[in-house]
Amino acid sequence: MDGDVRWWGGGVGAGGARELARWALAAAAGAVVVLLSALGGGGLYVLLSGVVGLVAGAVGLWWFVAHRGALRVAGGVVAVGAPVGVLVLYVVGGLWLYALAALGLWSVALGCARAALRKPGEAVDAPAPAVAAERPRNPVLIMNPKSGGGKVERFGLARKAERLGARVVVLDPAAPVDVTALARKAVADGADLLGVAGGDGTQALVAAVAVEHDLPFLVISAGTRNHFAMDLGLDRDDPAACLDALTDGEELRVDLGTVAGRPFVNTVSFGVYADVVQRPEYRDAKAETAFEALPDLLRGGLGDRLDATADDTRLPGQQAILVSNNPYAAPDPFSAGAGHRTRLDGGRLGVIGIRVDGAADAAELAVLGNRSDALNVLTAQRVEVHGGVTNTGEPKAERTLPVAVDGEALVLPTPVVCELRPRALRVLVPRVRPGVVPPPPPLDWRRLVRIAFPDPYRAGAWNGSGSGAGSGAGSGAGGRPGSSAGSRPGSSAGTSAVNRPRTSSEDSYRSGA
Repeated sequence: MDGDVRWWGGGVGAGGARELARWALAAAAGAVVVLLSALGGGGLYVLLSGVVGLVAGAVGLWWFVAHRGALRVAGGVVAVGAPVGVLVLYVVGGLWLYALAALGLWSVALGCARAALRKPGEAVDAPAPAVAAERPRNPVLIMNPKSGGGKVERFGLARKAERLGARVVVLDPAAPVDVTALARKAVADGADLLGVAGGDGTQALVAAVAVEHDLPFLVISAGTRNHFAMDLGLDRDDPAACLDALTDGEELRVDLGTVAGRPFVNTVSFGVYADVVQRPEYRDAKAETAFEALPDLLRGGLGDRLDATADDTRLPGQQAILVSNNPYAAPDPFSAGAGHRTRLDGGRLGVIGIRVDGAADAAELAVLGNRSDALNVLTAQRVEVHGGVTNTGEPKAERTLPVAVDGEALVLPTPVVCELRPRALRVLVPRVRPGVVPPPPPLDWRRLVRIAFPDPYRAGAWNGSGSGAGSGAGSGAGGRPGSSAGSRPGSSAGTSAVNRPRTSSEDSYRSGA
């Protein structure tokens, strides 16, 4: 297959989209009718109690992660008890059938709406097609036997690679080695391809050497999470399938990120997550370490903050900042597109800033998702993190910042600058591979109405083209490369923003830049 994003199930024709849009509107109306018809039996009560339960659960979760002692216990009780209490109220009040029927109809409405909004032949925000590649004559592959719990041995990667003509260098876990120097030596010895079976941090270091010498790079999904491999459309369940690129491969051009001159392929994290990763016990007990550290880092919204600038847009007082090599399809962690990038050659950094000042902001984030003011979502060409500030906005004395680069813990001098090298990395991928699963299109009910009841006098009316809200899908959903879904007015020139960050004049935190 080529490098395009592949729609699972494909699109539908104009007639099919129209029918699906009408079914979506009918199901949504049916859900409302069910609630209204139950007003006498508490239909409004169903709706309000559900919202109250969601907000209370979010507040309880915030207390649980940001505090210790009695407030943490109370938060755990509220986080679990709120949804359970809502269910009990529904059952005791005889409203569960109404709630179940409304939920079922709403699910049908959402499913039909997504399918109707996904147009056949739509120009999705997909990578450029792969091009034919010559078979490498002297490939060198670096393999970490500890990565992914021993995937190199379990999948027989070294043996298969050698059968395909590659020279394999297996790292010794007991003797730390400079993989960058190892890759440069391989190039000096005549390697015409570099590859890595290991984690994303090791992938980035060797990829930078491949860029230096304009050599193709082979990604073997032998790490733990393999985010880079996933967003390249590779098979994460069978790392050995990645080796097929050596004999039947094609080439993709993708971007390579840099942070303070160090390469990264996925993300650079500042703030809460970076502080957790720095702890020595994190590698052996990730969840327990994070759980224990969060109250100190957050302190109920009063913990230390970060100031940053994405192009010309200020991001003051952030608790966490995530900078990614191309933006994620959906910044909302509960959305279907969370954790995926539909392309790696868009030439823009994704930027997500999180600022939760207390339980109210946590509840707003839970209810509104990526439309919450607690979440700032942008794209930029350059991101500069100036340094840590106290909860009153005063610059901290330290001139360094803990940073997590592709999951690896580092400490870097401030300001820390993140940039992108567009289409600098040549990645060799198998011709036959799973591909990238695109995110669902953003819901736009006005556009859905136009699809369901098109204006016969307007060209392209069936798909809701033309002016109006939602006519341009955002990043990862068919919009302009580098744009963000649901962009709001007020973003700076050259920076695409979903949520407009609070400026210094609006902000109670003084900039420490």
